[in-house]
Amino acid sequence: MTYARRQFLQLATAFAIAPAITRRAWALDYPTRAIRMIVPFPAGGAADISGRVIGQWLSDRLGQPFVIENRPGGGTNIGTEAVATAQPDGYTLLVANAGNAINASLYHKLNFNFIHDLVPVAGVVRAPHVLFVTPSFPAKTVEELIAYAKANPGKINYASAGTGTANHIAAEMFKMMTGVDMVHVPYKGGAPAIIDLLSGQVQVMFADVLTMAAQMKAGTIRSLAIATNVNLPTLPGTPTVAATVPGFDTSSWWGICAPRGTPGEIVNKLNAEINRGLADPKIKQRFAEMGVLILSGSPEDFGKMIADETAKWGKVVKFANVSAD
Repeated sequence: MTYARRQFLQLATAFAIAPAITRRAWALDYPTRAIRMIVPFPAGGAADISGRVIGQWLSDRLGQPFVIENRPGGGTNIGTEAVATAQPDGYTLLVANAGNAINASLYHKLNFNFIHDLVPVAGVVRAPHVLFVTPSFPAKTVEELIAYAKANPGKINYASAGTGTANHIAAEMFKMMTGVDMVHVPYKGGAPAIIDLLSGQVQVMFADVLTMAAQMKAGTIRSLAIATNVNLPTLPGTPTVAATVPGFDTSSWWGICAPRGTPGEIVNKLNAEINRGLADPKIKQRFAEMGVLILSGSPEDFGKMIADETAKWGKVVKFANVSAD
């Protein structure tokens, strides 16, 4: 090998490893400026609150502001795309949610692939859905609801905050797993859906306890069953849907994702700090008061949950034959 060729190969090798060394160096110094946390919902909702709680913790721990940026629209796709196409440098993060897993099957013309274009950083919380019925509804148990629905096919209306939303697809999963025939009535948001549920215009709705907190406190709504496989401290003594419909499990959830290609050192640093936050007594108390459950774990744990949720909801979307395109 000639001296010139040897020198060229040495230089080529140096240039090849230089970016990796540089990335590792600035990853270890991360963060050195403000970080955007994009919430694909309007301000004030559960995703926004969860993001702000964790964002404040990260700001305090890492010494840089974690700035919440609300980017609603397109069924969470506008905000999600903004993160999926951002520089993978750890300075743009997504408050991911159950809608992302549903949208993977609901939309066929997205400009991004949620599982491929984003990487899981950490779960934050999940809010189990509850099966609510209008106060005058005759069924007092899930078993009675199923029997009533089968005896009156097409006569029960169930509400949702819109086509393709988590509470819509949760009800479709209930239909799929029980064989009942209920009619979907989509609304433009949860508030008008709740108003009609309280008045009896619709009879059934799946929603999390955050959405129904005021009605539950006032005693104006009736919770039939918890739609997940764990009991909720906020609803002591309330049975689960799974006790009657084995395997039924549906929740809203929120966590943090980053653009694909974000250095592993940054992902792991954020994951460690988020998990420390979730173990902090004050944050645990804050989330407990909200009626949500802590969703701590590794990036791999959160990634597996996202994959499982995407596969589960894909089957339901196919069954319901719904599309948002």
